[in-house]
This record gives sequence, structure tokens and C-alpha cells, in this order.
Amino acid sequence: MPAYSFTALDAQGQTRKGTLEADSAKSARSQLRSQAFIPLSVQALGAGQAPGQGEGSGLWFSRVLSSNELAIWTRQLAELVSSGLPLEQALGSLSDEAETEAARNLNAALRASVNGGSSFAKALEEHPLEFADIYVAVVGAGEQGGHLAVVLQRLAQDLEERQQLRSKLLAAALYPAIVSLVAVFIVLFLVGYVVPQVAHVFASSKHALPFLTVAMMAISDFLRGYGWLVLVLLMAAAALVWQLRKGQAFREQWDAAFLQLPVLGRLARGYNAARFAGTLSMLTAAGVPILQALQAAAQTLSNQALRRDALDALVLVREGAPLAAALAQKQRFPGLLAMFARLGEQTGQLPSMLERAAKQLSTEVQRRSLHLATVLEPLLIVAMGLVVMLIVLAVLMPIIQLNQWVK
Repeated sequence: MPAYSFTALDAQGQTRKGTLEADSAKSARSQLRSQAFIPLSVQALGAGQAPGQGEGSGLWFSRVLSSNELAIWTRQLAELVSSGLPLEQALGSLSDEAETEAARNLNAALRASVNGGSSFAKALEEHPLEFADIYVAVVGAGEQGGHLAVVLQRLAQDLEERQQLRSKLLAAALYPAIVSLVAVFIVLFLVGYVVPQVAHVFASSKHALPFLTVAMMAISDFLRGYGWLVLVLLMAAAALVWQLRKGQAFREQWDAAFLQLPVLGRLARGYNAARFAGTLSMLTAAGVPILQALQAAAQTLSNQALRRDALDALVLVREGAPLAAALAQKQRFPGLLAMFARLGEQTGQLPSMLERAAKQLSTEVQRRSLHLATVLEPLLIVAMGLVVMLIVLAVLMPIIQLNQWVK
């Protein structure tokens, strides 16, 4: 039965918005009138339409569920289905408990599609902004195997683990980023305002200024005269790199070079490998064929060089090579991933071994990122202190020198 979003007036003249299920728009209006509502507008929640978006809403659709909200939504749905509640009733409960109109519309549209005879995976596929292809593929495999509740539990766990890893990485990078930003503003203020004031005071002096003061004055003059040009050039360079990164060849070369960096490259390699292993484990455990699982898992890799290696490994597996051997030939992937894949193939427990590899790689990424943040914090503070000290010395040295001249 189709779902409709409506806007109506109640008996007190208050505007009410919501969703309901009806055979047609006319039937939906009849339902509203039977409830003492005066319908103002009734619109079908069609396939592919962004929930919460009506006519004239513009071309730019935003996601209804953020990454964190999607994990929570999946966990709630998994718990409801695992408790024995039918899927359409579970979606109805989520619709009733939704905090926003867009979320209510999304749940209502999914419920309407399921009630209309569509599979849950097909219903999810109608909303590509909210549910990625991998999400739909895992749900579809769970439905076909009759293990939807188990698959939803695994999906929820995977989304929660990814969100936790992303949050920890952001938290580790937040303090160094704030310190760096504050340091830049302090240095620009001192060089752009304080140093010119000192230069103005000592401009009439016939005595030679200290070298440090002269150097700071030259830097200050350059920034005040050409700072805008430097900023424009930096922005132009960033825009050029951003544009070039849209090209597949340049993006692969750029990402391959990034992986060669001493610390950041290793973190990127571990993060992408953990995501790849976790997705591959989830898909194979859900019964997705290995070739299809490899194809889907490769699409989750943000690093294009690693994605190319994953697709090359897919070709080798299609030709008959074991997964471990195919991954081992790609030096960019951590050796730990190939080792656990080999153990999984030998023991017949590939999904569980890949899951263990993903957990170990995630733990290693967290450990290294926290260690890096711990080392960077004092280094950034010391570096900022040294720069500020040089600027202060450049200001104080002429004052001290002038005092000696007076004496």
C-alpha cells in the first residue's frame, strides 16, 4: 500500500503534518476527513524521492540519516526484528518514534514498499541517498538466506565499529589541529601588527637594528604587501589539486604517493585495510559470493591505489587464485590481511578470520593515531613557543639596545 505525506488542519485550526498509508491520494484525503482533519496537501512518497522533499524543494537533496543515525536506526530495527516483530510492524514502530518528519517519511515509504510486496532490499534500493549498495546487498543476502535479523545485527555492529573508529581518529587529530590553528593566528597577529609598530618606533633611529628584528620586519612587510597574493596562490593550488584529483590516473598516483609517507601513509593503509576486511567479512558471512563481495568491498576503499589493488586481486580470484595469494601479491595491503585470509581459507572460516583481521588492524590504527597525537601535542606547543619567542626577542632587542645607547 503506498504511503503519503500530508499537511492538514485539525479542529482547532492547527497545522498537522505526517504520513499515512492509503490506496490512493483520494483515499488518503478521505481518511483525513474521517479524522476531522481538513487536508491541505497530500503527496505520494515515490521511489527515489528524497523523504521530506516535496515539489519545489530544489535540486539539492540532503541525507535524512547521518552515519551515526544510520547505525542507531539499523540497531533499533535489528533489535525489533530479532524480538520476533514482523518487518512492516518494526518499520511502523520506527516511523512512530522518529524525531523528524523526514525520518518518519522514510520509514513510512519503506513500510509501504514492503507492504506492497517488495523485498526489503528492493525498498532500500529506492533510497540510494540513505543506503549504500553494500548495505542493500547485505540485506538482500540476508533475506534470501532467511537470516535477516542476524544480518541486521551484523550490519549494526559494523556501522557502530566504523563510527567508533572514525570518532577516535577525529578526537586524536582535534587537539593538534586546534593548537596549529591558534599558533598560526598568533604568529600572523604578531608579525602583521606588533612588529610593524616596533618598526615605526625605531624607523627614525640612525642606529643599526639587530638582525633578528630586521628579518622580522622584512617578513612583516612581505606579508602585509603580498599576503593576499600568497593566500590566492595557495587557494588556486588547492583548487587545482582538487580538480586534478577528479581524474582517475592522477588520483591513483596521488594516493599511491600518500601511502609512501612515513607515518600518515601507514595509518591510511591500515584504516583502508580494516574497512576492506570488515566489509568483506560481513558480505561473505551473509552468503554473498566471493567475487561479488570483493567487488563491493573494493568500492569502500577511499584510497584509489588500494582500490586498484583490490580490483586486481578480484581478477586473480576470478582466474582461480586463492584470496590470500591474490592479496599477498599486492604489497600495499598489510601482510596481516593476507595471513588471516590464508588461515580462513585453510580452516574454512574465512568470514571470522577476516573479521579478526579487521579488528586487529583497527586496533593498530587507533594505537598509532593516539601515539602520534601524543607526540605531536608537545612538539606543536614547543614549536609555537619558539616562534613566539623569536618574535618577542625581535621586539625586545631594539628596546634593550636603545636603553644601552641612552646610558
